[in-house]
Amino acid sequence: MNQAAAKTNAMRLLDTAGVAYFGHSYEAGDGKIDGVSVANKMGFPVEKVFKTLVTIGASGGFYVFVIPVATELDLKKAAKAAGEKHIEMCPAKDLLKYTGYVHGGCSPLGMKKPFSTFIDESAILLETMIFSAGKIGAQIEAAPDDLLNQVNGEYVDLAK
Repeated sequence: MNQAAAKTNAMRLLDTAGVAYFGHSYEAGDGKIDGVSVANKMGFPVEKVFKTLVTIGASGGFYVFVIPVATELDLKKAAKAAGEKHIEMCPAKDLLKYTGYVHGGCSPLGMKKPFSTFIDESAILLETMIFSAGKIGAQIEAAPDDLLNQVNGEYVDLAK
């Protein structure tokens, strides 16, 4: 289901910045909103679809990691990238409070505050990557460097 998705705040940010992207939507009514299910529903390889994970470091700082949906975040690599002793996942119930997004619809773009953002280095090899548009049922396809620049991020080896 690769029809254009209704505009989200993340898409509006890209529009304002003049970044080329394509919006995709998928049916979320079946409750299958995990990244692998989303990739399958949209007909894209899992290596091209990324999930956005929000973490909290030992210092209390928040960090965002964007990794392929079929992989797991290596917390040791994540902590090293963020310059933290250790890092843990932000509880799903706290996501909305800190990011403005809900679990399953968290975009690396347009969070309440800018957080240090790291994108898995596997994205460098892709012409385009797909990530959440900030709403369950909506995804953005854009060049990895465009996302990197918009979030002032960094490519890092993050996946297990």
